[in-house]
Amino acid sequence: MRKLSNQELERKSVEEFKNSSKTPVIIVLDNVRSLNNVGSVFRTADAFLVEAVYLCGITGVPPNKEIHKTALGATESVAWKYFKTTLEAVKELNDNKYIVYAIEQAESAIMLNNFMPSKKQKIAIIFGNEVKGVDQEVIDASTDVIEIPQLGTKHSLNISVSVGVVMWDLFLKLGR
Repeated sequence: MRKLSNQELERKSVEEFKNSSKTPVIIVLDNVRSLNNVGSVFRTADAFLVEAVYLCGITGVPPNKEIHKTALGATESVAWKYFKTTLEAVKELNDNKYIVYAIEQAESAIMLNNFMPSKKQKIAIIFGNEVKGVDQEVIDASTDVIEIPQLGTKHSLNISVSVGVVMWDLFLKLGR
């Protein structure tokens, strides 16, 4: 087995990315503090051809050298928008007929392995603050809650890991 060279990876240019058919998912960051996490989310969004990333509240926005450090240029390819509050983002998503899911540990949450999205629906997934998670008001405004099953002692994943886990699962289920 031989590792592929960069030339063999057939990477899209920024223009090709922008003109590509997207995975019908918008990632929403609810008051994410770490600029490194924000950058990592942009890289994941780029990897899975996500429609956009919505940055809300205290979440940092590009251009920012700390975001760029982990995004490695993905802020140039992935569409993004800033909202003063996450509730404003949820309202816009609802107005545009997205089904909005908070990714959180909550009563009656749908376990990610049991979640079966419709391929005809546009989806938004909200990830919360590193300490407080998704704000309860945002959960209340969401269509439903999806939980990543966890079996260890922490029941806590870094937000960038959570985004990767959920996006991989949606990527498979949406048949990309």
